[in-house]
Amino acid sequence: MYAIVECGGRQYRAEEGHLLNVEKLPNEVGDKVELPVLLVANGATVQIGKPTVESAKVTATVTEQYRGKKIFVWKYKPKKRYRKRRGHRQSYTKLRIDSVVG
Repeated sequence: MYAIVECGGRQYRAEEGHLLNVEKLPNEVGDKVELPVLLVANGATVQIGKPTVESAKVTATVTEQYRGKKIFVWKYKPKKRYRKRRGHRQSYTKLRIDSVVG
């Protein structure tokens, strides 16, 4: 059994016991989070929500708050002596899926 959930404007496939890396959530480590379910599949049975499946529920536990690898963005204009370098590190939350109820 698996479910498609939405978190931070993105969709993820959630199965019980799996880990998800999502955009930063304002929760502390150890908090329980309930995610909106868009689709639930159990073998050959599939329920699709409009926009969510009301009877389905996915609960997860926050296991870690961390920041990703630094990426660099370069801007350059030839013959104009214009060069600019910027760095960015995205913040993430790691979730452990506890249960998928459909």
